[in-house]
Amino acid sequence: MAYETLKDPVAMQAEQAALQSSFFNRVFGWMFFGLGLSGAVAWVLASRYQNVIRNPQIMLVSCILTLVVVLGLSWGIKKISSGVAMAGFILYAGLNGVMLSSVFLVYELGSVVQIFCITSVMFGAMGLWGYVTKSDLSGLGSICFMGLIGIIIASLVNLFLGSDSLDFVISILGVLIFTGLTAFDVQKIKRLAVAAGEGLFTDEIAKKCAIIGALTLYLDFINLFLYLLRLFGRRK
Repeated sequence: MAYETLKDPVAMQAEQAALQSSFFNRVFGWMFFGLGLSGAVAWVLASRYQNVIRNPQIMLVSCILTLVVVLGLSWGIKKISSGVAMAGFILYAGLNGVMLSSVFLVYELGSVVQIFCITSVMFGAMGLWGYVTKSDLSGLGSICFMGLIGIIIASLVNLFLGSDSLDFVISILGVLIFTGLTAFDVQKIKRLAVAAGEGLFTDEIAKKCAIIGALTLYLDFINLFLYLLRLFGRRK
């Protein structure tokens, strides 16, 4: 009996670690799947169906649908099933691939690959820091979120001004903001993983949380990539 008493806490810790690992695998698995799908759609359209990319109506509809899907996932995640959330994420990644296809027409392929690799390194480094740091990054997250609102407003204003200098400043701030958000979001997902490991979520809720986590990191990566591309990408 003494042996069994000593064994139970170890078995419990192992089970919690397995649940945490499973949650992280779901989050990053879906994130990488989304990036791969978006990249594949973008590449196919850019290489074979450039008439689609150059059609403003198609791009406008894709943009609107992308916004509708991401807002629907973010705001309606509590009401929809995990299956619907997964389908929504797949749809969003595909639609975003349509939007990203223009990147291959504007920038040199070698430059796109180079910036993607740089983005991966930066994202990985900040994600690792967010995971291992003992500091609470909530303050950083709040600052970055306010900064995000600021660059969205500045970007809208610059649509009318057309200022290259303002665009340059927005791009620099965008890199800084999404670099910080990457660390903050990974720490937030780590806390969700701990909660999942402690059995505070049902499997259904854990699946939906994983989809939202993947969507958050997907957006961090894509936006970081696009802002770096605007700063350092070589145009055709």
